Amino acid sequence: MTLELIAYILGGLTIGSALMVVLSNHPIRSVLYLVITFFFISGHFLLMNAQFLAIVNIIVYAGAIMVLFLFTLMLLNLNQSDEPNSKNYLSLSAIIGGGSLLLILIAALRDEFTFNEAIHENYSGLVENLGNTLFTKYLVPFEISSILFISAMVGAVLLAKRENQQID
Repeated sequence: MTLELIAYILGGLTIGSALMVVLSNHPIRSVLYLVITFFFISGHFLLMNAQFLAIVNIIVYAGAIMVLFLFTLMLLNLNQSDEPNSKNYLSLSAIIGGGSLLLILIAALRDEFTFNEAIHENYSGLVENLGNTLFTKYLVPFEISSILFISAMVGAVLLAKRENQQID
């Protein structure tokens, strides 16, 4: 009962900080809320007996990736005056798209995961089991995600360089 209560509290805090990422007006604050969200997600990993994933999440995502995001935001030098006026239909379509994605995720995960089963799984957080699963079953998605991260950073730098060249 106590672990379930902790999981519900941690889940609420995670959802709250993730909402603050989206609702924050300042990009730097959004990145800082995202770091807090990553820490809460690491707490979920700890509750699921996945200590290695929790540490990697803190080191890689909350540390290295967020430093790169902050660097990219500083490089882009986003100002409120440069921001174009957004149309109401774009906001409405974003809300509809996000809500649809949320419904699909809830429907897909509804029967797949229960909290009690994850806690009582024996040795689910061991590095050996994680390595075997990651480099056999999930090798292609693992490599594709690394390519996506690199291409996103290269694209952000190229966008920033193009903006600076047009200003000069």
